[in-house]
Amino acid sequence: MMNTTWLRTFCTLVDVGHFTRTAERLHMTQSGVSQHIRKLEEQLGIELLVRQGKQFYLSGAGERLYIEAQGILFALSNLEQKVSEDPPFEGCVRLMSPGSVGLKLYPHLLALQSRYAKLVIDYRFAPNPDVESAIVESRVDLGFMTSKSTLADVTCTPIAQESLLLVTPATVKEPDWDTLMTMGFIDHPDGSHHANLLLGANYPDFQHSSQFPKKGFSNQISLILEPVSMGLGFTVLPAHAVEAFEKSEHINVHRLATPVSETLYLCLHSHRAIQARINTVIAEAKRWL
Repeated sequence: MMNTTWLRTFCTLVDVGHFTRTAERLHMTQSGVSQHIRKLEEQLGIELLVRQGKQFYLSGAGERLYIEAQGILFALSNLEQKVSEDPPFEGCVRLMSPGSVGLKLYPHLLALQSRYAKLVIDYRFAPNPDVESAIVESRVDLGFMTSKSTLADVTCTPIAQESLLLVTPATVKEPDWDTLMTMGFIDHPDGSHHANLLLGANYPDFQHSSQFPKKGFSNQISLILEPVSMGLGFTVLPAHAVEAFEKSEHINVHRLATPVSETLYLCLHSHRAIQARINTVIAEAKRWL
């Protein structure tokens, strides 16, 4: 493989046309310049300079090498610059979070992208275990989770609290125990967990969500409240998911005597550097959570 340091010395010598001035430009000794040229010629097995006393001119091989080397050295210079650059508003940022958080954040991050055309937001909705795996495997740059990871490769920082809310059809004014038992439960992937937290803290008769007649299930965060709005049952959801539901006039949100919230964690790979564009997205997310 050709030594780029020797190649850069050769091209500078051709540009300057003088060994001593080349040495001054490159902060070398004149003998060092001569040594680089000699080593390059030895490596290629061909004469690059035709020397006449203190003067020289390029051989045919030297002319060809000089022409080709200009593009190589320019590309290397650009590569060094691109690698060292860390623009805060350029490049792709990959995020993953549970759906409720995503419903809250995604529109604001798209608004950020609309202001900075070279910034690309790649947002995936997934439950906590999938977010954790994606961070460990470096398939995402950052994630949000509602439970703290126990893995050494995942660093979790609490950044917000999100309330859990009991949601019934709009016709229900007082959600007492008998009313909930009559309505039945609209389940979702975190339904049992959320019901255990909120209903367990507010209803002495509550043991598990399976006590209620099951009236439906949806794994699509934006659709969980559709059956509730149609009077088919009740559910428990995080506040951001409830706020994003467009048919709010068809549901009733009940804040119970004992409020319950989930902690939202910002999660990053413990051993990966945080690039400027990732910090840009983190800062924007913190504005809205």
